[in-house]
Amino acid sequence: MSDPAPGAIRPAATILLLRDAPSFEVLMVKRHHQIDFAAGALVFPGGKSHQGDSDPRWARLALGFDALDPDSAALRIAAIREAYEEAGILLARDRDGAFYAGEAAKDVRAAVAEDKVAFIDVVENLGLKLDLSALTVFARWITPKLMPKRFDTWFYVAHAPLAQQAICDGHEAVDAEWVAPGLALDLAASGARKVIFPTRMNLQLLAESASPADAVARAAARELVTVEPWVDGPVLRIQENAGYGPVTEPLEAL
Repeated sequence: MSDPAPGAIRPAATILLLRDAPSFEVLMVKRHHQIDFAAGALVFPGGKSHQGDSDPRWARLALGFDALDPDSAALRIAAIREAYEEAGILLARDRDGAFYAGEAAKDVRAAVAEDKVAFIDVVENLGLKLDLSALTVFARWITPKLMPKRFDTWFYVAHAPLAQQAICDGHEAVDAEWVAPGLALDLAASGARKVIFPTRMNLQLLAESASPADAVARAAARELVTVEPWVDGPVLRIQENAGYGPVTEPLEAL
């Protein structure tokens, strides 16, 4: 997946990592206030695709690679890489097929985030393989035309490996927390947390599930409708058949 030209819609990937111990929660990170996109907001780990996500070596270092087209594989690799960089969670399996249970070294994560070390080299040196099959497509959103930077973002959902701890990177993300979807929506409604429109809508969709297993099953069964909000007077609208119901978002809230 090559880098897009300036002004183009850039491919991106986001991951909803779920757990049910002690209760049904999703991992969210708080974006650094100096980041140029969603500064200070509570979001799911994610970001734009990098060229290294399409390295041909992933064919032997990623489980489920052969079942996907190259762009789909690269997007899943991007989602897993971003979760590793921002929260220290690595969706990978060891030689015995068990989920990796080690701790992600903060200096190595920083080197990957700064493009000083290739993510694929970290995975290979640990003797691991990314588990692309652990991810299920949850949603796809394209940034509306009125925004200066536009992304074609694929949202994935996955069970979080319970043996790993989420620790923010301190750069792009300044906090990492497990939060019940309904509570995150309440925090957004009260103004206690800044939650951008697509994140809030996907929290709302996630909150319809009773557990991580239910959320994954619903995502697998749901027809994927690509959401690209459009301007209608003073509000943004999205398609009513996208699974979120009739939605309007005041432009002033963006």
